[in-house]
Amino acid sequence: MIKALSLSRSFGATVAVKDLSFEIKEGEVFALLGPNGAGKTTTIRMLTGLITPTSGTCSIEGMDVTRNPMQVHRNVGVQPEVPGHYDTLTAQRNLEFYGKLFGVKQPQLGLRIRDLLQSFDLWDRRSDAVQTYSKGMKQKLAIIRALLHDPEYVFLDEPMSGLDPVASKTVKDFILDLKAKGKTVVLSTHNLDDADQLSDRVAVIQGGLIALDTPDNLRANLFKRTIVFHLKAADDGVVAKLRALPFVRSAERSENKLVLEVENPEEENPQVVDLLVKAGYRVQFVGEVRHSLEEVYLKLVKPSQEAPQ
Repeated sequence: MIKALSLSRSFGATVAVKDLSFEIKEGEVFALLGPNGAGKTTTIRMLTGLITPTSGTCSIEGMDVTRNPMQVHRNVGVQPEVPGHYDTLTAQRNLEFYGKLFGVKQPQLGLRIRDLLQSFDLWDRRSDAVQTYSKGMKQKLAIIRALLHDPEYVFLDEPMSGLDPVASKTVKDFILDLKAKGKTVVLSTHNLDDADQLSDRVAVIQGGLIALDTPDNLRANLFKRTIVFHLKAADDGVVAKLRALPFVRSAERSENKLVLEVENPEEENPQVVDLLVKAGYRVQFVGEVRHSLEEVYLKLVKPSQEAPQ
């Protein structure tokens, strides 16, 4: 388990993170969301011991990150926002160097490097200097570097940044594979669709914690459930019939579509369909309006002036 308790971090007079508390369960994918300057990168750096908090504590498996950095780092992999490779060295040499720092010995290190480079489609470029790599290739190499020692806790700061759709899918599939293996993944991302697809829970931060829950629970708490009934033909008379139902919060018509807000669609949709059919209306299909995580995010986050991350 990862635990942050009243974490705060200031850079001079600028407060980047203020009184941030949460727990991350073992084996979950946990996303940090927020605008530029919200403190996402700063939070990841504190959780992984790369910087010390101004106040508060963070621990991994009960071990204080600030007091026991070496022990914590053995079980933590970090892909930073800025990759920071040795650009004049080859990808192979970069990974061999970092693998040794992580304490991974041959022949395991060589096998691990080969498997990861192949998984991320970089094996054929292993002998090329990193300075010849594209931004997306460097990003993938940084993710590989974070995974070399097979850590239980993986921190990914904007992992899909600079990646084309194929490479992005490769990274997303790998994150899901890590979850399937019981690894804990903490990621920071501006891509809310990715966060929605991958995350068990999301924390929306803007200096402090604004909201923390599953994407579905955040949707349910912020938006009423809206059902759309598509009819062969509709008129205003049907709207009056629907508004008379006790569980219908609102009912509107848009041409041949009926838009209803209800409490419990699973229980109440059949009653609506029965009423429509008995009244002579032909139901073509029924669908629910699914609010995106982006809509949730925009409802929670207020525009602010950018600050250090």
